[in-house]
Amino acid sequence: MSGSRYQTDRNLALELVRVTEAAAIAASRWTGRGQKNEADGAAVEAMRSAFDTVAIDGTVVIGEGEMDEAPMLYIGEKVGAGGPAMDIAVDPLEGTVLTAKNAPNALTVVALAEQGRFLHAPDIYMEKIAVGAGLPDDVVDIDAPIGRNLRSLAQARKCDISDLTLCTLDRDRHDELIARTREAGARVMLISDGDVAGIIAACMPDSGVHIFAGSGGAPEGVLAAAALRCIGGHMQARLLFEDEAQVKRAQDMATHDPRRRLSLEDLASGDVLFSATGVTTGALLRGVKRSGDHAVTHSIVMRSKSGTVRFIEGHHNFATKTWGGPAAA
Repeated sequence: MSGSRYQTDRNLALELVRVTEAAAIAASRWTGRGQKNEADGAAVEAMRSAFDTVAIDGTVVIGEGEMDEAPMLYIGEKVGAGGPAMDIAVDPLEGTVLTAKNAPNALTVVALAEQGRFLHAPDIYMEKIAVGAGLPDDVVDIDAPIGRNLRSLAQARKCDISDLTLCTLDRDRHDELIARTREAGARVMLISDGDVAGIIAACMPDSGVHIFAGSGGAPEGVLAAAALRCIGGHMQARLLFEDEAQVKRAQDMATHDPRRRLSLEDLASGDVLFSATGVTTGALLRGVKRSGDHAVTHSIVMRSKSGTVRFIEGHHNFATKTWGGPAAA
């Protein structure tokens, strides 16, 4: 990589942090107020405005919805101040309900890659399974029973199944997964929302989570895959369709069989940048702390090229407008 390209990637990584910081600060005004749509709308508008300062020609390929669902950052929307053509995956507020309830793990999330490097998929459900780095590529199989996957994972980690913890969303559709996991002897960690944080936790050392499984949003799946491309880990996924219209939409957005099993590289490939900022405090990040004209944010930024993971604490002074824009620290 040339020195100029290396510096560009580093600068873009910092610019992405400013984007997620702006969205988190805007959403934090609605923390605990029971109004998830208002929180989401505030995050969307702040993120959209912050992108106006980023030196890219960006296209949203993973967003919150379609063009007719504005004010979401919709699939196909153009963002950025001009520069290299980049694809963008966003979740302006991962955990709208968490924010409304002031519950843990709400995040603002952005990932960036060169054109064609993210899976292009509609905003539908996706089945997912993920484990951390340093394990055989075939240690888990999305098509295998969870008991078999847990046995394989325990063998690879040289531990007992009882030492393993599976993280999944607390949904009725996961009742059988939860029962089979406990039947196999592993523990279960249930999260109410926010499976991006859950998947990342399964791949972070000392998180206490060893595997993520279950279904959630496809946008969140691509965002989590972008993070795993930076920190390491294994992930498989499959799009879940409710009707033929969704299948047709997926076929129009990609050239592959929309029902096929997807690898980590299918979801996110090439050089990837990832940034997330905490809105409410959780296992991965601290939430926004506000006091008068001052706010403190806690973010994570990752680059797949270097494999670096940085945690950034930002101090923002609203009175001087040194937040969410070019002058942000």
